[in-house]
Amino acid sequence: MLGGTEFVGRAVTDAALERGWDVTVFHRGRHAPPPGVSALTGDRTAGERGLAALAGSGRVWDLVVDTWSGAPAAVRDAARLLSGRTGHFSYVSSRSVYACPATPGLDENGPLVIGASPDDGGDVPYDRAKRGGELAALDAFGNRALLARAGLIIGPGENIGRLPWWLSRIARGGPVIAPGRPEAELQYIDVRDLAAWILDAAADGLHGPYNTVSRPGHATMGELLEACVRATGSDAELRWTDPEVLLAAGAEPWSDLPIWLPPGELYDTMHRGDHTRAHAAGLRCRPVEETVADTWSWLRALGGTAPQRPDRPAVGLDPELEAKLLAL
Repeated sequence: MLGGTEFVGRAVTDAALERGWDVTVFHRGRHAPPPGVSALTGDRTAGERGLAALAGSGRVWDLVVDTWSGAPAAVRDAARLLSGRTGHFSYVSSRSVYACPATPGLDENGPLVIGASPDDGGDVPYDRAKRGGELAALDAFGNRALLARAGLIIGPGENIGRLPWWLSRIARGGPVIAPGRPEAELQYIDVRDLAAWILDAAADGLHGPYNTVSRPGHATMGELLEACVRATGSDAELRWTDPEVLLAAGAEPWSDLPIWLPPGELYDTMHRGDHTRAHAAGLRCRPVEETVADTWSWLRALGGTAPQRPDRPAVGLDPELEAKLLAL
């Protein structure tokens, strides 16, 4: 496991350990590795020097999973190093690799972002970084490379803050701005379902791209937020507010109001992608109620404060702006 100590990487590591697999984690040492793994430490941004522990281990593996979302050169270097010592390579990519805006129902053959390269280093936009990572994996492993193109990922361990913010806000109770319409359909994946599918797919030798997301409408915005109310046991009152009102007041979709997007091209891109290939290959998505309840249990165990990735901005509606909207 390249990474393996936070969110998606940790979910994959935990799932592999639960299966009784022998797991090696190669990470930077910023967080403690999960109990039961063999740990190697190195910084992938430091080139060959950063991969010394991996190169010098002399080990071989059946499969590798990589979640890297930075400069593709880090994927390139690790994949080249491991190509002769590993049977299969799974790269956790993103549906952001498709040219934006993506049409509703876009499948894995849709047009891709241009300009990406596996040799890109330094600061690279997220869409190009993920596509460059895909190209690096394919270059080193060919038809032994699986590209899991995830969309919105939520669940226990989330270090982006989207579902944790909604849970924390709703737990405080009182009137809560609920964006748009409750029947708005969402498309996402629970991190544990993503992890389980990646391991199954890798063990079966699947390769190429798969949109690893739920069907559109697996849950609605209303079902998600109502599940938050039930999980937290709060007295929160959801105040559904028209998109025009929210936008006119300066509330930003996705960042101020996590997960939510108003109707339009960005909504279609995020919440209306094709899902059939991954589901035909065994992807199963648990009910939103379970995802929300388990995330709340995890959050409470941490004392209510979720970890936050330092390379991602904090999300959530400013209390002053929320008060202004509620006053309307």
